Amino acid sequence: MNEVSRIVEVGGESPYRIVIGPGALADGASLAGHVRGRHVLLVSDSTVAPLYVATVREALHEARPDLLVGTFVLPAGEASKTLANFGAAIEALATLGATRDACIFALGGGVVGDLAGFAAACWMRGVDCVQLPTTLLSMVDSSVGGKTAVDIAQGKNLVGAFHPPRAVFADTSTLRTLPPRELRAGLAEVIKYGAIRDPLFLEWLEAERQGLLAGDDATLAMAIARSCEHKAEIVERDPLERGERALLNLGHTFGHAIETEQGYGSPHNDNLNHGEAVAVGMVLAARLSATLGLAENADTDRLIALLRSYGLPTSIPAGLAPEALLARMRLDKKNLAGRLRLVLWRGIGRAEVAPDVDENRVLAVLSGY
Repeated sequence: MNEVSRIVEVGGESPYRIVIGPGALADGASLAGHVRGRHVLLVSDSTVAPLYVATVREALHEARPDLLVGTFVLPAGEASKTLANFGAAIEALATLGATRDACIFALGGGVVGDLAGFAAACWMRGVDCVQLPTTLLSMVDSSVGGKTAVDIAQGKNLVGAFHPPRAVFADTSTLRTLPPRELRAGLAEVIKYGAIRDPLFLEWLEAERQGLLAGDDATLAMAIARSCEHKAEIVERDPLERGERALLNLGHTFGHAIETEQGYGSPHNDNLNHGEAVAVGMVLAARLSATLGLAENADTDRLIALLRSYGLPTSIPAGLAPEALLARMRLDKKNLAGRLRLVLWRGIGRAEVAPDVDENRVLAVLSGY
């Protein structure tokens, strides 16, 4: 641990610790301390693996020379989060000879964390998983809470399982190699926590924009820790997303529809990545809330100003038909009995679940009216 490191404890039936700070990937003793058996599968992607797999492998072997460590590397990008690649990860576990006390280390962003976690949930009906998020987005969102999944053509994350990790190590030094666009995408999810339940945190984000965008370790560690604290509090009370946890999806129903309609394209093209799509989705949710008389337009304007100050998009990309986006939204996992169930707000810090939203009002917002 060092002066900028922070720890967040996640309670509930399956408690675990989130360690946040620089150097976590090289702490072999801490990493190996979560391996109950001898088999480890490092799951990563083609961007992250050349940067950090050797560091993690050497750290593990130094602490536990007896470990049998295998590696499975995905092509980078959302398009890799498929049933086929899930199957390939299972084959890698079989080739390794992984037993029921094996451990999967998910080294990468949200795609790696989701797919590796799903493989851990399914191999021999469940083995341990340690999340090693290397993007800001995965540090504050997908690595925490135990939601694992893959995508299919009809929508994001429609095939998956709840499988809490044994531990999370968020090494902030990995953010120094993160492209600026990916750092901004992660900050969209950080802003979300202020939007749904913490106006003071939102004020802090307005004030600390320069340090966060510059990648300052201490400022990032504080933002990550506060985000994880919020998520941990909610997950402890609602681990299977049967109530309050749905609030964490502010902007996600709209955002997932945009991502799915764009075809999970490469983050290097004009398609929005996940964080960017969530930023647009939060604006659409805020606009819909104002349209329904739940919130003031001033709250929407403040959110838009903050997102734009972080270099994030706030409007639907050109070429996406409102009717097609609405059709995607009908497949969202939060919907009940064929009714749109959306996370809206009554102003900054006051999100709530709206159980039966009029599709015509949603279509009007998607159409820009």
